[in-house]
Amino acid sequence: MGKDSRRWSEASEVIPMFPSLVWKTEIESGLRDAMGAQILAALADMRRDAPPLAPGQGWQSVQNLHEHEAMRELVSCIDHCATGVLRFLRIGAADYEITGCWATVLARGASHKLHSHPNNFLSGVYYVRTCEGADTINFHDPRLQASVIRPPVTELTAENTDQVVVRVRDGTLLLFPSYLEHSVDANKSDNERISISFNLMFTSFAQRLSKPLW
Repeated sequence: MGKDSRRWSEASEVIPMFPSLVWKTEIESGLRDAMGAQILAALADMRRDAPPLAPGQGWQSVQNLHEHEAMRELVSCIDHCATGVLRFLRIGAADYEITGCWATVLARGASHKLHSHPNNFLSGVYYVRTCEGADTINFHDPRLQASVIRPPVTELTAENTDQVVVRVRDGTLLLFPSYLEHSVDANKSDNERISISFNLMFTSFAQRLSKPLW
């Protein structure tokens, strides 16, 4: 018999639904270097009386760095990028503020376990100092039910993986939904990996945005 000549379909398509987005911005080199110098000097002053980090150790600053003068330019960059994200999401008439901002320093062998940032709308991280072996962040599939059945795949793709590794460099700024779990692998370099994390939330959420959606 010849080949089956029946027509199976008129057309087919893949419809992407409910994406988890990460917005990535590379800060212009001149501004990046100027901000980096100010931030590194401020962090060195904060750590002046602290002992050097041993392998596997990390250090975190206080969580109000956005109020520090050395962070003024970074706060401006965060505000510019966040405004663009809210515009992209078609969110209007929603003032927001930084609810927390802190530095994380990871020595060789130090990592950051899987976590998210509850009670915020957007979170982000700015990379002050990276190097080979300390230049990635992992984002994990927020759909817990997707891990119930995990058949083998012939190739990892964006459609079948449960983790996406994003490569970063000095001056990279990431913004992502605060519910999106993420982690950082152990620092494989001999240099400290330095980043500034932050959270954003709507300023008047209870007063203006939390009415029931009947």
